[in-house]
Amino acid sequence: MGTVRAALASDDWAAVVIGGGLLAASLTLVAVTLPTGFAAAHADGVADAPAASNPLDGWFGKPGKWDSNPLHSVWRSATENQAVGVLGTLTAGLVLFGAVVAARGESVAAFAKAFVGLFALALLALVVTAQSTIKAYNLEYALWALVIGLAISNTVGLPGWLKPATRTELYIKTGLVLYGAKVLIGTLYQLGGPGLAVAWVVTPVVLVSTYWFGQKVLGIESRTLNMVISADMSVCGVSAAIATASACRAKQRELTLAISISLMFTVVMMILLPMAAVALGLSEEVGGAWIGGTIDSTGAVVASGQALGERAATVAITIKLIQNLLIGVTAFGVALYWVRYVDRDSGAKPSLWEVWTRFPKFVIGFLGASVVFSAVQAWAPGGELMVDAALKQGTEPLRSWFFCLAFVSIGLESNFRELAGAIEGGKPLLLYVCGQSLNLALTLAMASLVF
Repeated sequence: MGTVRAALASDDWAAVVIGGGLLAASLTLVAVTLPTGFAAAHADGVADAPAASNPLDGWFGKPGKWDSNPLHSVWRSATENQAVGVLGTLTAGLVLFGAVVAARGESVAAFAKAFVGLFALALLALVVTAQSTIKAYNLEYALWALVIGLAISNTVGLPGWLKPATRTELYIKTGLVLYGAKVLIGTLYQLGGPGLAVAWVVTPVVLVSTYWFGQKVLGIESRTLNMVISADMSVCGVSAAIATASACRAKQRELTLAISISLMFTVVMMILLPMAAVALGLSEEVGGAWIGGTIDSTGAVVASGQALGERAATVAITIKLIQNLLIGVTAFGVALYWVRYVDRDSGAKPSLWEVWTRFPKFVIGFLGASVVFSAVQAWAPGGELMVDAALKQGTEPLRSWFFCLAFVSIGLESNFRELAGAIEGGKPLLLYVCGQSLNLALTLAMASLVF
């Protein structure tokens, strides 16, 4: 009991406990409720082998698509409603994150009141996202959640009663642990060498080059801001930014600025890249690899890839998932570099212990989830169906909610005056533009070469 309480005192370990616990529970429920003969039928390759299901199906959910009446997103009819899933998610959030608050000796009552308010703002963002026209343009909930939070913080300010629930890192790190189960190592084999070349050769080159450019050419004063923007743009957007910010101990406003720039360019690139691919006469494989290696958001990658075709969408999402595997490597590399070179300038003594101290521990949960679910999919009879049921019918709705709560929290804790101070005469924006231009050029060249 004491060990669990100690773990919950840290956002990183709390994310591992909550995220890992949810994944383990979901997969276990799928396994213990498999139909009789499931394993044998799938081992023998029987055509009509039974499917897997999850008892959690329907208990967690997001608002559904709607046209003119936003209430239809949570309730359309007795047989078409998302209300149970929304209320189930609210309850799960109160229990899981409330346990963290209790373990830290903070007021559970104050947190519960604030969490309901924060959840309502996240619900608003998800409802807006589900509107049919907005959904068609794939303007994701991250954008709306951030806008809602910023609108409040820059007008009336963050209400005091809402502060106990604005726990950005706890929500987003828990969501990232859940996301790790989706990043299956088997995707490496789908595209083989060409996929690795695009995702694992170009990405480190762009990351290092962009960081060097920001320091030596643009003269960005904050090394942490420079690194977070470089990782956000080159690796895989928000997820990499969070891990890198933890590794180099960037300020919250620097992380917010990097995410804001990333989201802005993601919307633009999602629309323009398919058009550019067509104009350049690229094949679906090359176009999809180009999109997957450069657009930051996974959802935007899917939408942009589909604009080129099904094959392009498959290649794009596979490249992005392969690229996501670099999150842990990037976090470790940044922590090592910061201890060995950056903080050494200030007199700090470099050591492996200091690297471990800086290393974002939630990445262990992310990688662990990836390994476990990859193993189940690869080696268990019917493993792909089991993984699909455990995620889609269990933890995926929770992951989206946790991310949405995090983005609302980021907006609530930020204001334009602080962001304006971090922009430093437009250098961070120029860094992103130059880095992304290099990323677009190198990824296109590599994709054209290997595909």
